[in-house]
Amino acid sequence: MSAPDLSLRIVEALLFASPESVTEEAIAERLPSGTDVAALLADLVAHYDGRGVAPMKIGGRWSFRTAEDLGPRLKIKVKRTRRLSRAGLETLAIIAYHQPITRAEIEEIRGVGLSKGTIDLLLEIGWIRPSGRRRTPGRPLQWRTSDDFLQHFGLESLDDLPGREEMKASGLLDARPDLPPVGRLKDHEDALAGADDDEDDDEA
Repeated sequence: MSAPDLSLRIVEALLFASPESVTEEAIAERLPSGTDVAALLADLVAHYDGRGVAPMKIGGRWSFRTAEDLGPRLKIKVKRTRRLSRAGLETLAIIAYHQPITRAEIEEIRGVGLSKGTIDLLLEIGWIRPSGRRRTPGRPLQWRTSDDFLQHFGLESLDDLPGREEMKASGLLDARPDLPPVGRLKDHEDALAGADDDEDDDEA
């Protein structure tokens, strides 16, 4: 085997085996003194012309890369399964039943602040979408569910969302009677206390 062929093989092996891109100076250190590294690299590029991989110079360093025209054909789509947090599920339900709705209104219904990441995650999943701005001071952005939301949950339209009684029957809501409104809660407690007093009197 002639010296040029051996040098070309050394360059090829070096680029293939190196975990990082290699400079021309580093390549020259592996070859006999006076070797024309640029010419060898040009020969190597010509040798790999039209192949699936090719030696490429990026940022002054050389390495084997996938042929540029094959990049789009080698993309891999990976579907990742994410579990929504309780805050995410509550936010999605509020939007579904009260749309279009603003962020402030969501926070008012939930009774706690809403992190920006919750809206961002629902938007990234594709279950909600912007729905214009409310014509009120500050022009807050409104949110509503998307077609992907309907498709994911098997709904033909928002009219198919389960009602209160359906959700109770399926166990998604507590079937016990609701607590009295906040304003009547004190009267409710007083009434119970009065009943206890009457029982004590009877026992006496």
